[in-house]
Amino acid sequence: MPARPAASPALDPAALAALDAEVVACRRCPRLVDWRERVAAEKRAAFADQEYWGRPITGFGDPAARILVLGLAPAAHGGNRTGRVFTGDRSGDWLFASMWRCGLANQPLSVSREDGLELHGAYVTAAVRCAPPANKPLPAERDNCFPYLLRELELLREVRVVVCLGGFAWEAALRARDALGEPVPRPRPRFGHGAELPSPGRLHLLGCYHPSQQNTFTGRLTEPMTDAVFARSRELAGLG
Repeated sequence: MPARPAASPALDPAALAALDAEVVACRRCPRLVDWRERVAAEKRAAFADQEYWGRPITGFGDPAARILVLGLAPAAHGGNRTGRVFTGDRSGDWLFASMWRCGLANQPLSVSREDGLELHGAYVTAAVRCAPPANKPLPAERDNCFPYLLRELELLREVRVVVCLGGFAWEAALRARDALGEPVPRPRPRFGHGAELPSPGRLHLLGCYHPSQQNTFTGRLTEPMTDAVFARSRELAGLG
């Protein structure tokens, strides 16, 4: 496995921990608070013996990451249950297996916060931090979460590539680039699998279909397609 990049001396772990604590305590969106807590109380039959997290989800990974993987939101019975982004659902199984094959994770499985998963050179987060009904956040809910993404990108100063899992994440990343002083070209770049938006400064965007069952079960997204995106992200990030 390629050498893990050294942590940036400018990184402030306490600031990242403080942001995570703020995210977990957030109750800005009444609809999302109600939904995540109701799901956690009612549970799915298969997980009836488990205690659900039922709160917003923080980012997870290497504080010295050069690659940031951006999803839409935690799944109701995935991250909302386990307390870690893309953990405990089929989308996460697909995602972390690819990251493992591409040398960005130490193991292919992500089932709980205590499973020993570590990311190398990568950090995974979501544009919206609470599980939304029907997996569809409202515009106001998207906007309420947006400052958390900005602050993550400001703190994760080594990030050079944002892998956008789906069109929702692509749009969030475009907004973040613009807010961080990297203007978005006109016409506005469209999302697509393998789409790229080079950066004149820091954040190169790279599109990937979301690893939802709707995409993976139908063959719209295959393992080689996902692996190719992560291989390209390593190249762009200077990880070899």
